[in-house]
Amino acid sequence: MGSYNYYKMFGCFNRKFKISESEPPPDVREAFWRYADGAAHMTSEQLVIFMVEHQGEEGCSAADAEAIMHNVLQRRHHCTDKRHGFTLEDFFYFLFQDDLNGPINPKVHHDMTAPLQHYFIYTGHNSYLTGNQLSSDCSEIPIIRALENGVRGIELDLWPNSGKDNIHVLHGRTLTTPVPLIKCLKSIKEHAFVKSPYPVIITLEDHLTPELQAKVAEMAIQIFGEMLYCPESGCLEEFPSPEALKHKIILSTKPPKEYLGSNNNKDGETSPAKEKDSSEDENEADDKSDRDDEDSDNLNRKSGNLTAPEYKRLIAIHAGNAKKKGLRHVLRISVDRANRLSLSEQELEKAAALYATDVVRFTQKNILRVFPKGTRVTSSNFRPTNGWMHGAQMVAFNMQGYGKSLWMMHGVFRSNGGCGYVKKPDLLMRRGPNDEVFDPKLPLPVRKTLKVVVYMGDGWRLDFSHTHFDAYSPPDFYTKIYILGVPADNAKRKTRIIEDDWAPYWDQEFTFPLRVPELALLRIEVREYDRSDKDDFGGQTCLPVSELRPGFRAVPLYDKKGQKFKSVRLLMKFQFE
Repeated sequence: MGSYNYYKMFGCFNRKFKISESEPPPDVREAFWRYADGAAHMTSEQLVIFMVEHQGEEGCSAADAEAIMHNVLQRRHHCTDKRHGFTLEDFFYFLFQDDLNGPINPKVHHDMTAPLQHYFIYTGHNSYLTGNQLSSDCSEIPIIRALENGVRGIELDLWPNSGKDNIHVLHGRTLTTPVPLIKCLKSIKEHAFVKSPYPVIITLEDHLTPELQAKVAEMAIQIFGEMLYCPESGCLEEFPSPEALKHKIILSTKPPKEYLGSNNNKDGETSPAKEKDSSEDENEADDKSDRDDEDSDNLNRKSGNLTAPEYKRLIAIHAGNAKKKGLRHVLRISVDRANRLSLSEQELEKAAALYATDVVRFTQKNILRVFPKGTRVTSSNFRPTNGWMHGAQMVAFNMQGYGKSLWMMHGVFRSNGGCGYVKKPDLLMRRGPNDEVFDPKLPLPVRKTLKVVVYMGDGWRLDFSHTHFDAYSPPDFYTKIYILGVPADNAKRKTRIIEDDWAPYWDQEFTFPLRVPELALLRIEVREYDRSDKDDFGGQTCLPVSELRPGFRAVPLYDKKGQKFKSVRLLMKFQFE
């Protein structure tokens, strides 16, 4: 072997294992010397001043600073002696810890006492499906997973079983295998408030006889008990607040008389498959669910006098129908009770194009749910921003897969402590002197400018194998930055490519003028440049601009499915002008 080829092979082989330690960017060094008054160590008192002045954390106290210092010294040096304070390296380490210095407030901090329609609600679509919309299994497992991730809106499709004497959950007129309703309800009870104490709304798509509706009522009463919210008057003039509904389960569907005998699949959504008797694929599932059906029968014998009116009494949020009188009429009609209306993504697009302000005005009193079109058989999703900018509270998403739209949904509901309820911007709830409301299409002036500095990244060497990106050299990372919101605010930028470095250092600033910052999302994606193939994925996150904390921030990245990487993060700076 020639010396050149020997060097090329083994030189590259050694190069991929050469990992240099990350060093503080000049901005971090300058901030340290400034707040430490030029000394080699920063005291806890000086750290408080830095946190308040530079990081914008006005509530930071001496005790908070001492707790940070204690934590960092324990992690780095396995000691808690604060007499000498932070060195520059300690200070840099602290800034790069997302649990100590993350980009958004990790606690619930929105006003939770407004009526439900004042909030965006983390909502699932066909929550029982394990995969695609046509042939995947139905199970309680996706429901449990959704609740553990903070989802507050669960959707169940109710159909008679093959014997017409019990209730199964499945996507009707498809090949999906069913799961017994009782299993889903028990799972909801057990996991509803693991992640968040705020109410869980169960939207029911009901294809049942009055006898089976009575059975649903009896199951709900027996399983949920005091957890079940039932308005005293039978229908709500105004929705209660998330705070008033803590640890409550809420049922929402159309009152029985409005959909009995209907041939619709759900909320006007047409099935992507040809109609078929749903009992054809239920034999195997029936064998698996005998025990659950026995439980249901036992419940039925305990309260056999229940009828469909009892079922109607349990429906706290009534769902309306836009098909009979036309969508615009439904949006404009003034009613004395609070309703929920469901629209497909195409119906929302049409309504937003033709009468956007009617949609916004409707959502100031009522709840609007938007669901994916029936042709999304692979469980893909639509861009949620169109729903949010028109005030839609329940943008219902397929949670089974991944993609940019789902990343945006994850990002919005990381805010407010991940509790599943995010207070809508005031601009969506206001009315002017002539009853005018927010119109996303109107030209607006720039109200705020966001400056973003991408300093550096680290952690890939710990979370990925050394040959994951390139077989013979370190990766070539770059970062893409997007603003997603009203059309006039949408923008994208990217950093330069840093070659052959596991800890890339960019130190680049980007400026984004914003007209409606309250509805803007900052989407961040790191990719690894590949000359001969598609660039590799290196992590992503979405952050609500309104939640961003100023100053230096450690921004954790997530994988394609939305799971947080253990180590991968960026050091960034956010500044508003």
